[in-house]
Amino acid sequence: MRAIGDIFRYTPPVMAKLPTVAIIGRPNTGKSTLFNRLVGKRRAIVSDIAGTTRDHVSFRVLGDDVDYLLLDTGGIGGGSEDKDLEDDVASQSTIALESADLILFTVNGKEELTASDFAVADILRRKRKRHVPVIVVLTKCDDWNTTEEHLAQAYELNLGDDVIGVSAAHRIGTDELEDRIEEQLKKLHFGKVVEPEADRPPRIAIIGKPNVGKSSLVNALISDTQRELSSRIVSDIPGTTRDSSDSIVRHEGNEYVFVDTAGLRRKSKTEGHIDTISSLKSIQAVEDSDVVVLVLDASALTSKQEQRIAAMAIEAGKGLVILVNKADLLTVEERLEREEEIRIQLRFCLYAPIFFTSAKTRVNLPRLFALLESVSRNRNRRIPTKELLRWFSELSQKAPGMVSRCKFVTQAKDVPPTFVLFAKRPSAIRDSDLRFLENNLRTTFAFEGTPMRWTMKAESTDDSK
Repeated sequence: MRAIGDIFRYTPPVMAKLPTVAIIGRPNTGKSTLFNRLVGKRRAIVSDIAGTTRDHVSFRVLGDDVDYLLLDTGGIGGGSEDKDLEDDVASQSTIALESADLILFTVNGKEELTASDFAVADILRRKRKRHVPVIVVLTKCDDWNTTEEHLAQAYELNLGDDVIGVSAAHRIGTDELEDRIEEQLKKLHFGKVVEPEADRPPRIAIIGKPNVGKSSLVNALISDTQRELSSRIVSDIPGTTRDSSDSIVRHEGNEYVFVDTAGLRRKSKTEGHIDTISSLKSIQAVEDSDVVVLVLDASALTSKQEQRIAAMAIEAGKGLVILVNKADLLTVEERLEREEEIRIQLRFCLYAPIFFTSAKTRVNLPRLFALLESVSRNRNRRIPTKELLRWFSELSQKAPGMVSRCKFVTQAKDVPPTFVLFAKRPSAIRDSDLRFLENNLRTTFAFEGTPMRWTMKAESTDDSK
């Protein structure tokens, strides 16, 4: 059988890796409130009930000098009302701290240090990587009369001199904490994560549930000779791949870095530490990628977990290709039905191309390279200002709502494609108006496979320049 591509030993280009910052602490110490403040959005569930956060919540934070992946975790050290899940949540949090590049250790600033706080501190000393710094964060510091005493006590945890008091709910001390996070990460030689340059091959993350054929796909993309030397382990047992692995494949003069990841499982399906590590590494692989290939099984209906993976890729601003593996098992009619089902279940990303193939027979597989190249190019595409203004001028005449009164639109330098709409009253622009603009923009220009971003600005801002 003809080889599709050649694989080489991969030496990563010089670029900043996305570090991980984990928020660790016993239950109900304000971890989720702090997370929401640092990311600027209400993402984690906040509750007075200890143990509300049971799984990792992640968000990419774009700092002034350093970008990082922020993780909110469940509590460790006891104190949760959900005793059945307490051990499992603690295990996940322990794994997060073992994988972190920086740890924020939250302590309730309204209370005296507890035995659980000292127990967590002991876990940090034993479990974290030796070079990983810890910032002790006293949360809920609304009353500084009692906070000063508790700040002094925090040094008894014996985790260093980095102790900061904050009130995330009132934005007290959080600016200082953000600066301290970046200072510590810069000491570890992390920096801004740049978008792909012309001479850097795109990073393709192969993501999906266990046992949908991700490793088989990577094997099918490389040459027969190299497959014998360095193929990925393939098994019918879900979860065979426990780590993310990079393979650089060259096809018709172009290079692509494929990252084969362990399957993302629903929390109820995880079994032990290894699966939790796999999920975390898959999330990190998405954040570090340029294009995400969501692999579906042709014989199985699209699940909520796969919807979650697609949503995660979109929110991270990554290119997206939906790949249906084992398509050789379908008739023509069944393939059409499967495509319709996918479009219905993933209707929030209709712009993502659906690609049917089979890792076993390699039918249609060579065409995947051209599709990946197109999606990567679209994600970095910029429309000439003259063409963009001409498009908007013609469209605004028939646009609904307040869009018809807007006079100007421009494309920012951000990736994925980000457009700035100037309006007299930005708050009056509805989500449906933006969908109308985006749909027409995609019809006029080639943006297959990439999400878009929209930003509203007042027209007076442009006039004052």
